[in-house]
Amino acid sequence: MLGEYRIEGRRAAEIAASVERGVGSGGLLPGQPLPPMRELATELGVNPNTVAAAYRTLRERGVIETAGRRGSRVRSRPASTWREEIRVEPPEGVRDVAGGNPDPALLPSLAEAFAGSAARAAADPVLYGAAPVVPELDRLARAGLDADGVPAGPLAVTSGALDAIERVLAAHLRPGDAVAVEDPGWGSLLDLIPALGLRPIPVAVDDDGPLPEAVERALERGARALLVTSRAQNPTGASIGAARARELRAVLAAHPGTLLVEDDHGHGIVDLPLHPLAGGTEHWAFVRSVAKAYGPDLRLAVLTGDEITVDRVSGRQRLGPGWVSHLLQEAVVRLWRAGAVDTAVVAASYGARRDALVTALRARRIAAHGRSGMNVWVPVPDETGAVARLLQSGWAVAPGARFRLDSPPGVRVTVSPLGLGDDIEAMADALAEAVAGPRGRASVGRFG
Repeated sequence: MLGEYRIEGRRAAEIAASVERGVGSGGLLPGQPLPPMRELATELGVNPNTVAAAYRTLRERGVIETAGRRGSRVRSRPASTWREEIRVEPPEGVRDVAGGNPDPALLPSLAEAFAGSAARAAADPVLYGAAPVVPELDRLARAGLDADGVPAGPLAVTSGALDAIERVLAAHLRPGDAVAVEDPGWGSLLDLIPALGLRPIPVAVDDDGPLPEAVERALERGARALLVTSRAQNPTGASIGAARARELRAVLAAHPGTLLVEDDHGHGIVDLPLHPLAGGTEHWAFVRSVAKAYGPDLRLAVLTGDEITVDRVSGRQRLGPGWVSHLLQEAVVRLWRAGAVDTAVVAASYGARRDALVTALRARRIAAHGRSGMNVWVPVPDETGAVARLLQSGWAVAPGARFRLDSPPGVRVTVSPLGLGDDIEAMADALAEAVAGPRGRASVGRFG
């Protein structure tokens, strides 16, 4: 059943670790059945309860899944794998449009902000017992959230958006709980969910975000939480508009026990208005990071939500890192005060490149999606073949498998490294040829 790989161990923790090593090394493949508990117990010379405890640990960690009488098997995408491994390393001379990074030319200089933050720290060092959130950051962040219609709530600061989302999920959910998540969606989030022992339920999206009927189905199937991206959805560029927000709020109103988590990582690079969904559920969280607008190395996000959620997140944070560095918080405050990022200019720059690529592809009869942000999603009939042909043409794109659960295949193109004009036309030509494949026919696809 297991081929050459042999599970080892005498204690539950040792058996679980052996299985995880097998998954990590490739000795145990996604979808591969595991021995029945009694059979493995006999082979290892241990009590069946020991194997049962090991399998339970592995289920909670998202490594394996159990399907009744069909037994246990390695999850199709176990938590011990990393979607970033599903990527193409661009060789020398190949243009990399796969990274999802902002354009460095649009990022502000951090030197003055950090110099000022360091000078303040020298004059008045932050010591144990200080408030976890710098008061001025709290004030400025709250003002921005108020202006965008985000409901009032306490504020916490985390080390980026994913850190905030992980803490919110851990505050309310337990291993085995189901989470409704966008499909296609953010690969790191799709990794995080099984790593927490949670079960993802895919929700189809279009250019306006999650489809209301898909959200309704996921919640009826038992999803205890819904994760949505407000704007600049990764990888499709979807942005929730006013009409879609009303529809989604109506769905959530019928399921008030749902934990709602909204990710607004596009703040600062998108000029489309925000239409928050919060307000109709008992527990909710809204996350806004600074990485895309100010630089990925600024590991800071502000989190607001209902009092219970934010209190649980803050309390657990105090038992771990304690707080996010005031040096970092003060630097962000200085960047905000100085108006270091002109959202209109940044959004226009990404928009011009994104729209030009989408238009060029449609002129070549290739469907593409990119309503906001810095990415364009291109549905393809043969993902592996398209990625390989693009690499041969001198372009490294992100395979759609990094972002998909059940949605059709595609590739993601980050427009940040592209210039207008020749770059766009060359990229469009290469994509059209890659999508056409060996038969030489272009294909108009869909996502969601």
